[in-house]
Order: sequence, then C-alpha cells, then structure tokens
Amino acid sequence: MTDIAQRATDLLRLHTDPRLLTVVNVWDVITAKVVTDIEGTTALATASHSIAASRGYEDGENIPVDEMVAEVARIVAATSLPVSADLEGGYGDAPETIRKAIGVGVVGANLEDQMKPLAEAAAQVEAVMAAAAAEGVPDFVLNARTDAFVKAGDRDPAEVLADAIERGRAFLDAGAPVVFVPGRLSEEQVVALVDALGPQRLTLIGIPGVPALARLEELGVARVSYGPMSQNVALTALAKLVEAVRDGGGVPEDMRILN
Repeated sequence: MTDIAQRATDLLRLHTDPRLLTVVNVWDVITAKVVTDIEGTTALATASHSIAASRGYEDGENIPVDEMVAEVARIVAATSLPVSADLEGGYGDAPETIRKAIGVGVVGANLEDQMKPLAEAAAQVEAVMAAAAAEGVPDFVLNARTDAFVKAGDRDPAEVLADAIERGRAFLDAGAPVVFVPGRLSEEQVVALVDALGPQRLTLIGIPGVPALARLEELGVARVSYGPMSQNVALTALAKLVEAVRDGGGVPEDMRILN
C-alpha cells in the first residue's frame, strides 16, 4: 500500500503545481499504453462513458461496478503512471466503490454529485475521503464533480454559477482536494470559480468553446481532462478510414504503428 500512497501523493502534487495538468482519458489497456508512451504524459485518467460504451453499456452507471473496476484494474496494470478513475456517482455506495478502486491501485477518482441535496453530496465526499484514509491513502485525489452546469437546463447562468461555487466550497470543506465543474464555461465563469475555490482547486473538461489551455493555466486551473472526447476522436478516425476504403482509398500516410 506504500507504493499506492506515494502515487497518490505524486498525483496530488501534479494538481497543486501551478503548471496545468492535462489528462487525455483512456478506456482500455491499449489506449492506456499509447497515452503513457507519449512524452510529457504524467498521469492517466479513465473515462466511465468510454469504458461503458466499449463494453456495450449506456452511460449512467449501467455497467456493473465490478466490471468497471476490473477494466480500471487492467489499465492500472498497464502503466507506471498514477491513475485516476471516473467512477460516476459511486454506484450506490461511493465509499465502498472507492475502496475497491484503491484495491486495484487507483489513486484518484471523479465522483459526481448528480445534484443531490448539498448536505448529502458533501457527506458523501467526506465519507469517501475517510474511506481512502482508512485504506492508507490519505492523499487520494478525489475530483469532486458538481453537475451544476451539466444539469442546468434553461436556468439563469448566474444562479448556476452560484450553485457550482456553493457546492465546490462544500466539497473542499468536506476534504476533497479538487472540484470538477464540467461544462462549456466562459473565461469569466472560470475566473469566478477560481476566485471562489482558490488556485489549483478547479478542474475542467476540454471541450470546444472553453478557454485555451495556456489561458486556463494563467487563471489558476489545476487540471483539464477530456472525458469521452478522446474516444470520439478515435472513433472519428476509424469512421474516416471506413469512408476512405469505401471510396477506393486506404490508410492515411501518417498512420503510426502504436501496438
């Protein structure tokens, strides 16, 4: 467990460093190996949507938790880098799910609040961090996610931002080291979140429309991940190959042999 604890400390340091941490999410052994081997990669993160899709499940905790953890275990075994796992909302028992994940070598996790009542969501964060400490990993990097923007609908953006700030502060107070606020956020919204949560406390998703990585680093964002975007990029390349073959072409000349 000492090695796992050290990897957690290493991952936490990558988040607290003023240099922006970027993680391109993986979903199986081969993607883990490819991303690990790219120079400059310092950590891996899984994407629950992508793992579920690769196994024929709809997103949203439809994949059995043990099947998800088993796939994450294969990813952990395929890399020497610290791995953070996307564990959705915790599959009905977040502390137990975190214990299972730590048991296979995971040292960080995304955990959705799913816009549960704030007291309940904060208590879940506290319980997860207590479970990690009990497993000997006090520096476990819980990326406590609020779905304030994801589930905003047609609400007033100012109210949504206020919700995200309130929830983020509560999660930090409950022991989470960082807060994940996915959504197509403007620079002004990012600034407001960093001001409220503190530098190197906010993590975001890299989707079209968000500020550039260099600017996010300047603003004090801790981490940017890509969720299912990486799988979409890979599947787009596959679809383009199929179309090229259909039209009489073949593999692109810049194809790399990566496996």
